[in-house]
Amino acid sequence: MARPTHLLALDAGTTGVTALLFDQELRRVRGATRDFEQCFPRPGWVEHSATAILGAVDHVLAEVLEGFDGTLAGVGVTNQRETVFAFDRERGEAIGTGIVWQDRRTAERCAALRAAGRAPEVRARTGLVLDPYFSATKMEWLLRERPEVRDASARGVLAFGTVDTLVLHHLSGGAVWATDVTNAARTLLFDIDRRAWCQPLLELFGVARGALPEVRPSVGAFGHARLPGGREVPILGVAGDQQAALFGQGCFDAGTAKSTYGTGNFVVMNTGEERRDSDAGLLTTLAVDRRGGVAYALEGSAFTCGAAVQWLRDELGFIDTADASEALARSVDDTGGVTFVPAFNGLGAPYWDADARGALLGLTRGTKPAHIVRAALDALAFQCTELVELLREASGLPLTELLVDGGAAANGYLMQRQADLAGLTVRRPMDVEATARGAAALAGLGAGLWDDPGTVAAFQAPVERFEPVLEASRRESAMKEWRAAVQRVRS
Repeated sequence: MARPTHLLALDAGTTGVTALLFDQELRRVRGATRDFEQCFPRPGWVEHSATAILGAVDHVLAEVLEGFDGTLAGVGVTNQRETVFAFDRERGEAIGTGIVWQDRRTAERCAALRAAGRAPEVRARTGLVLDPYFSATKMEWLLRERPEVRDASARGVLAFGTVDTLVLHHLSGGAVWATDVTNAARTLLFDIDRRAWCQPLLELFGVARGALPEVRPSVGAFGHARLPGGREVPILGVAGDQQAALFGQGCFDAGTAKSTYGTGNFVVMNTGEERRDSDAGLLTTLAVDRRGGVAYALEGSAFTCGAAVQWLRDELGFIDTADASEALARSVDDTGGVTFVPAFNGLGAPYWDADARGALLGLTRGTKPAHIVRAALDALAFQCTELVELLREASGLPLTELLVDGGAAANGYLMQRQADLAGLTVRRPMDVEATARGAAALAGLGAGLWDDPGTVAAFQAPVERFEPVLEASRRESAMKEWRAAVQRVRS
């Protein structure tokens, strides 16, 4: 029998699902993408349909595997984190819509818990802050507000799952109800030092231990995927999207960091075996080390990144495609005094202000769409720069290079602006789909294709470099103006 030579990565993201085939050197062979509907039932609420996500999964798998006659060594799964669904085990299906990580409906509950003095305990056990971003208060809300969820709980058939769990259950034909440590670490219910569900926090949020999935290592056995054409292929790697991107960028060792410019912007640094905590708004979380084991990481999260460019395109009509933003931004010399704070879903690190809202400041009669587009791209770089500064402070490391990925990383104007404002070298790989590449790398490690993923050709490929050219005084002045604008939108 021929030795398996390919890896399949499935990326169930916030706005769509992507399936990519890679060869054993992690070079992309082919891919397919399918968007799914975003539901906004009320201001600040964001929901997804499990049926829509799984329909997109089936579509992209069928498309990417059509006509493929090679052999598959394994499947890797990565996913939007924190989004959570209630599930009826008896019927084998989700109960209504899931609550998305961007959703802010539990902001008051989080504020009440902070006022009650619960934040230090939560932070010590989970590495996280009390914010509606995370899964636990979403589960609590579903139990309180949806009668069908309470009924499933009373009948003993209720289960909660993040998107990885939902996809694994689907791919395995219902055989697997599991998650990995990186996704579990984003629920507010997982002790990241003990690597187990935390009973005191389960009690705090009213979630039964039996309603949660089994937690497994990110590299290991997650059952078999039943793929189109009758294939059954082992699922050997699972990680949340930001941890997968960290791995897919080759950030295997302590001190390496990446920035993903997706729906949101997420800057993550691998801190190795040592847990490091930040008093300035960064999160402590779990990642994957070079051998597939557990590493600690520091993470900064800005909730709105690519979503701001989508807003310029879909709601304002300033651009026809996201790619067009670069040329329009370059068509003017500056922002014309405009500052854009894209707090559509509140502010993440370092502010954690769920009630902040976006604003365009400095508008005049001379303001053109190009000024606003340029200000929007600058805002993405400003947000990331704040996170980089926090990482330097919390880690004690200089952080002179930043690997970048995600759709907006293809924007050359944004990448140069990022290098200038953060005062570091931005390194952009030829293929910016690091999240899917990371999922494939985890599966390849699980399949034993290599002992050290760092030796794989994809991690030796050349990168494009953006070097900072802005004087320090102008950088500091720009950041001062940005911070003043942010204070204008704080709740």
